Amino acid sequence: MKYIFVTGGVISSLGKGLTAASLGTLLEHRGLKIAIQKFDPYLNVDPGTMNPYQHGEVYVLDDGAETDLDLGHYERFTQCRLSRLNNLTSGQVYEKIISQERRGDYLGKTVQVVPHVTNEIKKRIREVASSSSAEVLITEIGGTTGDIEGLPFLEAIRQFALEVGGENVFFIHITLVPYISVAGELKTKPTQQSIAKLREIGIQPHALICRTERPLGKEVRQKISMFCNVPLEAVIEERDVEHTIYEVPLMLQREKLDEIVARRLRLPKRAARMAPWRRFVRRVISPKRKARIAVVGKYMDFQDAYKSIYEALTHAGAWHDCGVDVVNVDSEEVERRGAARQLRGVHGVLVPGGFGDRGIEGKIAAAGCARRARLPYLGLCLGMQVAVIEFARSVAGLRAANSTEFDATTAAPVISLLEEQRTVQQKGASMRLGAWPCKLARGSRAAALYKQRTITERHRHRYEFNNAYRRRFEHLGMVFSGVSPRNDLVEIIEIANHPWFVACQFHPEFQSRPNRPHPLFRGFLGAACAR
Repeated sequence: MKYIFVTGGVISSLGKGLTAASLGTLLEHRGLKIAIQKFDPYLNVDPGTMNPYQHGEVYVLDDGAETDLDLGHYERFTQCRLSRLNNLTSGQVYEKIISQERRGDYLGKTVQVVPHVTNEIKKRIREVASSSSAEVLITEIGGTTGDIEGLPFLEAIRQFALEVGGENVFFIHITLVPYISVAGELKTKPTQQSIAKLREIGIQPHALICRTERPLGKEVRQKISMFCNVPLEAVIEERDVEHTIYEVPLMLQREKLDEIVARRLRLPKRAARMAPWRRFVRRVISPKRKARIAVVGKYMDFQDAYKSIYEALTHAGAWHDCGVDVVNVDSEEVERRGAARQLRGVHGVLVPGGFGDRGIEGKIAAAGCARRARLPYLGLCLGMQVAVIEFARSVAGLRAANSTEFDATTAAPVISLLEEQRTVQQKGASMRLGAWPCKLARGSRAAALYKQRTITERHRHRYEFNNAYRRRFEHLGMVFSGVSPRNDLVEIIEIANHPWFVACQFHPEFQSRPNRPHPLFRGFLGAACAR
């Protein structure tokens, strides 16, 4: 097993996760099997209770783990199928250590950061390595070098390199080389300071990836190489991509990062065959046509809140050779200005998931506008629930229809809390989570899209369609095309007399891939492009 560790310095949000995923892409296209994981230094056990503005979307895995959004990059950019083992937080580490200490597992010893915390971190690296058949394990260390909460993770990987042998480890450090417009030059001092901080800990990077807006140039590369003790060829330029994040693997290949890694770790000398990836990128950059898709949500000021949805739209658009212009529509603005005005000129409407009643009437209005205007509609999780509420009010005549999440005393609770959720006290990891089977109805649009009768999709929610209203809505034209075989829960709805109106209780965006777009997104974009 070979190990690659990715760290970052100077500032946060440099794209460590995207870079780690892109390197994984290149190594896979060289014929190697990889595994990939993320260490997060924050004290939350997982990001499941975080506001999207704090940490972006919560990415859910098959086993129900609520994880960092970077794991979405890992699964989209590689063939990896991840589990809760692939995301470790300080909260998980300390929770486990304190539990062991309370049981007396340490036999009276003083429990310390070194060796107990660092041992737990190293143990997770070994767990992922032993549970996979991978040849290379890539581990991203979250946070910024120098932050106090990240020190145990850096110390752990320093120790780990000694234990497995330096010839089996490759350290990559990502840093910022800012351009100072007043001086008219790139400044390398922040990078030098970041590397100095890393070397204080005992880690010398083998490659340095420099995030920059301008070309580095030979002199800047030489300066960084000399002061940071990194070979000149291993000073890698990573500029902001012009069109799409899927250009990053191709950029790093041009910089020969995969060759440098393969040479040091003595990996097979095979060039990465990137032709299918290039074709996908070309379709994203230069599509034959374009469609305008309204995403109606309430976290519109923060791009990462709906990260997987935007990527799934990109995948589906490339499949149809159709560019996607996303129109971000704030659901509170829909409440103030009206749905017809806010959705004017779009070719499709997508309502994503969310929690809480802020902006909910705007989402309901958007679903109604799409239904009446016969616009292609895709509802995800809460997007299905608001479509049901709108149908109940406008078609079934249940003016008081609502979800008990927003109105606990509603006379028509068409969406209600799952029975097993009624006694839940803890918020973390207590929703209906992970992959669940769903049986599709013969002749339905969903069955035609999936081309199979039984599917498995990832969930993250507490509220469900109330089956007491199912027969009544069926008579009025709502099709229940996907149902959970375990407990008869409604998973997918359609509207029969509509060109394309599909909504699901799960999150299909988590299973979309660049050259394998999710069937629901593919169908939705196809309908929007046709319009």
